[in-house]
Amino acid sequence: MAAPDDTTRPRVVTSAAARGALALLRIAVSIVFLWPVLDKTLGLGYATPSERAWLNGGSPTQGYLSSLEGPLAGTFGALAGPATDWLFMLGMGATGLALLLGVGTRVAAVSGTLLMAMLWATTWPLAAGSNNPIVEDHVVTALVVIVVALTRAGETFGLGGLAARVGVPGWMR
Repeated sequence: MAAPDDTTRPRVVTSAAARGALALLRIAVSIVFLWPVLDKTLGLGYATPSERAWLNGGSPTQGYLSSLEGPLAGTFGALAGPATDWLFMLGMGATGLALLLGVGTRVAAVSGTLLMAMLWATTWPLAAGSNNPIVEDHVVTALVVIVVALTRAGETFGLGGLAARVGVPGWMR
């Protein structure tokens, strides 16, 4: 017996207000992924000054990965380079764009969770003196992208609803 189509299943969240709040949460977390891409590419002067912008020959990952402390610092420091720059920027950008548009949110949940898990490991929050060794911003961001995907938040104020109506497979919405 075939599984029911996503468009025939009842809504995961039945309250219109809750669906709207989840859509706004989806859009907000998309900016968490897109902002570093913009700042590191253009050097907007927040985390990245213009002289270290990717467009000006800077490396989006070199400075961060080479300044880490903790037991994994050497491993992550060795990863810095052009390939890592491209993988990081494409991963963050594609995840952020999928969340912003509300399509591909299930794939974005997987990629976003993996990105946040790696960033969590680079910060090594388990060290003495850290603010919260278990639930910090990377963990919360990963949980948010999972909730966005599971509640089909891309269907409200996003292209996920259109994708469902035209028959795009569920994992792509």
